[in-house]
Amino acid sequence: MSTRKTGLVYTLLILVSGLAVGMVIASRLDFAPQSLAQTFTTPPMNSAPLTGAIDAQTFRNVAKNQSPIVVNIRTESRSRGTDLSDFFGGGPTSPDDLLRRFFDQPRGGDPADPGQGQGGGRNRRAPREQTTVASGSGFIINKDGLILTNNHVVDGATKIEVGLFGEDPDLLYSAKLIGRDELTDSALIQLTEKPNHPLPEAKFGDSGQMAAGDWVIAIGNPFNLTHTVTVGVISATERSFPVTNGRFSDMLQTDAAINPGNSGGPLLNIRGEVIGMNTMIISNGRSEGNIGIGFAVPINTVRDLLPQLFTGKIVRGRIGVEVRAVPREGFEDFGLKTRTGAVVAKVSPGGAAEKGGIEPGDVITEYNGRPVTNTTGLVSMVTATKPGTSVAVKLLRDKKERSVHVVVDELDLDAERNGGQTSRSERPQAPDEQGSDSFGITLSNLTPGRARQLEVPSGQTGALVTDVDPNGPAAGALFSGDVILSINRQRVSSAAEAGRELARIQSGRLAQILVWRNGSQVFVPVRKE
Repeated sequence: MSTRKTGLVYTLLILVSGLAVGMVIASRLDFAPQSLAQTFTTPPMNSAPLTGAIDAQTFRNVAKNQSPIVVNIRTESRSRGTDLSDFFGGGPTSPDDLLRRFFDQPRGGDPADPGQGQGGGRNRRAPREQTTVASGSGFIINKDGLILTNNHVVDGATKIEVGLFGEDPDLLYSAKLIGRDELTDSALIQLTEKPNHPLPEAKFGDSGQMAAGDWVIAIGNPFNLTHTVTVGVISATERSFPVTNGRFSDMLQTDAAINPGNSGGPLLNIRGEVIGMNTMIISNGRSEGNIGIGFAVPINTVRDLLPQLFTGKIVRGRIGVEVRAVPREGFEDFGLKTRTGAVVAKVSPGGAAEKGGIEPGDVITEYNGRPVTNTTGLVSMVTATKPGTSVAVKLLRDKKERSVHVVVDELDLDAERNGGQTSRSERPQAPDEQGSDSFGITLSNLTPGRARQLEVPSGQTGALVTDVDPNGPAAGALFSGDVILSINRQRVSSAAEAGRELARIQSGRLAQILVWRNGSQVFVPVRKE
């Protein structure tokens, strides 16, 4: 063979070898597109009624058969000198003093470093980046190693490792994040290292059929005590909790003992099917342990999101309104025959609702042909709508039914969080104050200087709320620094006008008040005593 041909053969061999090595490296580093490697099928759900007697073997059999699907999750994250005692929000006024996500997070840092101790000496070292180790739970949903857990278990993790049932606790398998969702506190991870035996798969039940009193079993990793089984009942369903500004998530409540480290573990019915994912507890402020009130994300909610979690992106609809519940008393003042619908408290400037003609004070009664029974139902329907869809909305305004169309926007949580957040002002020393004892508020005229401080639009008039009786009807609805723009859709330009409009309202009826607050208009109904 000629020298030239020999060189050509060697060159081809080198190229082929390089390509093979490159493919191996790409697979190891996960450069290859995920969609080329595998597809995802949503696990089936068993909606058959729960029947049959409970006997001495029921819970033992569930524990034996379903413990293998439960995994222990260990994470590492990098933080800059953060005091992890504030992991749940910290501060004596934080709502998380009572409502805690149960994620076992030991304190990180170097114990030999005196600069990280308490106290503020002159030579105290500046905070430095440190590694934090934490643990939680999860459950396997298919044989490819896909695992469901809580978002707060893996959020910000630089390393994720998984321990399997029945194996050496020190034997951990590497995993990667596939997708996560903050609103449902759910995340999908996948093993990148797998054991030499087949993986079990969780069976999904129907969380929609669960009712108070139904038996449930929790399995998880509390305080690093692997695969702990506890038993209880469903205490309540559809418990609504705030997950971010103006947004709520319905939870299953249970008294099955769950503690720090149980996060992401399954809540099972008596057939051993997953009907919830454990995510938070009520704490008494003195202990982070179980006091019999825990919460799980309904599995139907998570299951519906699985295809999007697998793609790594959750897409939701948004129309740009803040809504509040229809008042228990006085709902007839809106033109309603029953206490149904959702009252529009605020409309985002430039959003879909404003473009469609929705105004603060409207009561949305129907969305896309479906009746709106409450605020949670409306929010669920909106977020489930594909962005760009034109939707018919029926509403009541001045007791008259109207129909509008809105083109649904895409929800951007970060933008929604950062919009219009300014602090309320302290009580001003304003002249010409007038009281409204029936509502428990004190009003004054809005001066030009005060209007500038509150960023009231030029030319806008109103009455300034200077004080609110904490025991009065308006407590929690109106605040010092609010500017009343209209009452029952009658514009007011002074404290005297506002006082007259409030005086016209009969006792026991609603004052439908539009105020300027934190840079936008907000609708507030207040019942007159």
